[in-house]
Amino acid sequence: MSETESPRPARGGRAARRAARSAGAALNGASHYGEAAWNFPTYEMGSDETLSRLEHNADSILETVGVDFHDSEAEREPGSPSPHELFRDAGCEIENTRVRFPRGLARKIIRDNAPAEFTHHARNPANSVVIGGRRTVFSPVYGPPFIRDLEGERRYAQLADFENLVKLIYMSPALHYSGGTVCEPTDIPVNKRHLDMVYAHARYSDKPFMGSVTHWSRARDSVAMAELLFGKDFVEQNTVLTALINVNSPLVYDATMLGALKVYAERGQGVQVAPFVLAGAMGPCTAAGCIAQILAEAMAGMSLCQLIRPGAPVIFGSFVSSMSMQSGAPTMGTPEPTLIMAHLAQLARRLGVPFRTGGALTASKLPDMQASYESAATLWVSVMSGINLLQHAAGWLEGGLSFSYEKLLMDCDQISGMHRLFRGLDMSENGQAMEVLLENPPGQHHLGTEHTQRNFKDAFWTSVLSDNNSFEQWSSEGSLDVTARANVLARRMLGEYEAPVLDGGVDESLRAFMDRRKSEMPDAWSA
Repeated sequence: MSETESPRPARGGRAARRAARSAGAALNGASHYGEAAWNFPTYEMGSDETLSRLEHNADSILETVGVDFHDSEAEREPGSPSPHELFRDAGCEIENTRVRFPRGLARKIIRDNAPAEFTHHARNPANSVVIGGRRTVFSPVYGPPFIRDLEGERRYAQLADFENLVKLIYMSPALHYSGGTVCEPTDIPVNKRHLDMVYAHARYSDKPFMGSVTHWSRARDSVAMAELLFGKDFVEQNTVLTALINVNSPLVYDATMLGALKVYAERGQGVQVAPFVLAGAMGPCTAAGCIAQILAEAMAGMSLCQLIRPGAPVIFGSFVSSMSMQSGAPTMGTPEPTLIMAHLAQLARRLGVPFRTGGALTASKLPDMQASYESAATLWVSVMSGINLLQHAAGWLEGGLSFSYEKLLMDCDQISGMHRLFRGLDMSENGQAMEVLLENPPGQHHLGTEHTQRNFKDAFWTSVLSDNNSFEQWSSEGSLDVTARANVLARRMLGEYEAPVLDGGVDESLRAFMDRRKSEMPDAWSA
């Protein structure tokens, strides 16, 4: 076997049957664990003095340098206002595409208007989530063009992969979100694939999902399909989509992102304003410098959302990575992005908006040891720092270029443990266990006590994928490593998948909308 090949699972045998039984028992929930509410203090890494200085520096950037908004009528929905007009009316200085903010203005606009939390509705109300406050919502990876499939091949993703991933995410109770572009289905024309992706989320899952942002018309299509799914009046009054708007760092909003941002903000849908920074290239090579730039960029976009529609739900987003100064490649799980992420979470709470950042990140090409420790480094800090929306929480490989079926389930397994952690210490009478502690004499084990017998089934979180048996038993069952066990699990889950119920008339309307929109435009294979 070469270094680039994934280990093949054993075909059949006791090991496969055992893993399959575990799959059915633990991950066929087709729902989620419920809101991950923080029952413990978040880790506050930055002092008040440090945070105040970072806010001051961000305001200085907005006031002195400004942000470029590359608005274009060709990239704007007809009738949509120019951001420069909105910013000028709010008191900003406009110079060509450049917008400079009077000190403190962007912060005031956001604090006066943006909600601290909002409900993202799912078509199954039991799966709706609140974004913000003392909660974490887990969402899978977003955007990879490549897939590492169940045969161990790295290739361009196709629509069948997209649909499979949506099904696995639906069946994984650790994930609250169905996600957005969980992979790029490259066998569908660029100008039409957004229709298939939104339909897949609507048909094969009933969890909250995200809309398209690659053109304003695709954002409008996403909202139109959501209106068919939820009802137009409901969408007008509620958030049923979020959209990922990346800043073209440093300090630029391009016309494509602006066009999509305006569609979602005007319709009251959630907008993640997320600077995408490779430290040392798209931002300074120091953590404090990056934080100031990211805060400035995010406030510029979130304030625009409020000028478009006061009260529009926004999420302060961030994706930041260090990079190899020798090769320019992004690096994951390193200390500097951890510092940035933790401080930005605090700054978002001071600003009064939900915060989103990345979760189980790795530069590894395989779901291997490197993937495990890099993912753990980002996931744990994300959880302890109080992240409201954990994007890229499962499935990420290769710096976000590829999605792995096995990595998805390995990450979900760990996230399920995070859900248990969020519950905090059980201080009920049963949790304190004083009755047994006072009755059980020294030297007498607890295995046979009534308290242990009553609690043993759910006393401890148990991994679905980890093997804790003896070497001899592990060896006799096929010597499967965790990747092979995840492969067996993925195959079993896909084999047992059952779609959530969707009204036949709604399904027909969605399909008719897709067919009509596809017939209105020729295939285009570039953006």
